[in-house]
Amino acid sequence: MARFTLHDLEKRVQERARASADVSYTRKLIDRGVAHSAKKLGEEAVEAVIAAVAEDKSRMINEAADVFYHLLVVLHLRGITLDEVEAELGARTQQSGLDEKAARKGG
Repeated sequence: MARFTLHDLEKRVQERARASADVSYTRKLIDRGVAHSAKKLGEEAVEAVIAAVAEDKSRMINEAADVFYHLLVVLHLRGITLDEVEAELGARTQQSGLDEKAARKGG
């Protein structure tokens, strides 16, 4: 079986975004707009935090998958690609995390 990647998921989101809302949860989310989709992302993130604190590995894996999916839907709604996010992450590797965080705060 071929390895499934976040890029594969991004393609799936793009494909499902073109489908009818009658058959696509992704399309339903998109039709409800970025605010609704961002709220769903937040809910999934909270569920991931709860699973992490509970040290429930299986649930954490499931919730992490939900977070990735909903994040990709929100990125799609905002016209942001996974490549752009990866480029930002790559740029951040040029300095330490502490230096990068301080630069974002303005010092």
